[in-house]
Amino acid sequence: MATLRELAKEDLFLSSGHRMCAGCVAPVVVRMMSMAARGRNVVVGNATGCLEVATTIYPYTAWKCSWIHNAFENAAATISGVEAAYKALKRKGKVEDDYKFIAFGGDGGTYDIGLQSLSGAMERGHDIVYVCYDNGAYMNTGIQRSGATPKFADTTTSPAGKVVPGKTQWRKDLTAIMVAHNIPYAAQVAPSHWRDFVTKAEKAIDVDGPAFINALAPCPRGWRYDTADGIEMCRLAVDTCIWPLYEVENGVWKLTYKPKEKRPVADFLKAQGRFRHLTDDMIQEFQEQVDRDWEALLKRCGEA
Repeated sequence: MATLRELAKEDLFLSSGHRMCAGCVAPVVVRMMSMAARGRNVVVGNATGCLEVATTIYPYTAWKCSWIHNAFENAAATISGVEAAYKALKRKGKVEDDYKFIAFGGDGGTYDIGLQSLSGAMERGHDIVYVCYDNGAYMNTGIQRSGATPKFADTTTSPAGKVVPGKTQWRKDLTAIMVAHNIPYAAQVAPSHWRDFVTKAEKAIDVDGPAFINALAPCPRGWRYDTADGIEMCRLAVDTCIWPLYEVENGVWKLTYKPKEKRPVADFLKAQGRFRHLTDDMIQEFQEQVDRDWEALLKRCGEA
């Protein structure tokens, strides 16, 4: 594979002229997917959210490919409909060029509002790649909690106070839910580990059938970290095993990165303002849950 510097010089389908917040990792996720799709004709579907709003402020656009925005809940339905139409036109000889179809949605539009649409597209077997840029809340509309929000996180709809210490539920394991659809390929990625990311994205694009990529995308406003530390937040999430990197290819689970030294979850939690209210007992509870999830993943991957 080319170096990151070389890949960044490719003609990527998202330009640098967007208006995402300083320190947001979501556009990094999109550009890494673009690196994997280099040299291909691509149609992008985009759920309502930060990415859609900030890259297409009328009359401007940061996209250099065919791009479709529909409602919050139906990006997967829209892109699967385009893919079905493309196949029909291809059979009739009305389209000669080859195309790939990629949808992007935040965790609000993927874990929650768009889950039924995504599940249907995966179950029907459309040849699409759905990418979730997971920033752990509905950041675009005011930092409300989502199914991806970690336990104890302080959001505007799960505020930390004297009685309730932030969100009271553990986050949803969406990647495993997608694997349960028996799709050919699913993976978790983080931009801090770019080679792992781009390799998995290439696999997802090349696979015949539906593929799902869950990408960690820290948000400086919602997570409350310094804008320069977005990639470091990803690295901490991976090294604490809060966000493990793995892939599931035709039902076979494979761990793609194992920290040489598993860092304590406190390193990740204490780096963010949304967790500044945590007590030692809460951090310990969080650590124990991460340890259980990590051991379960190791067994699934044959690494125990």
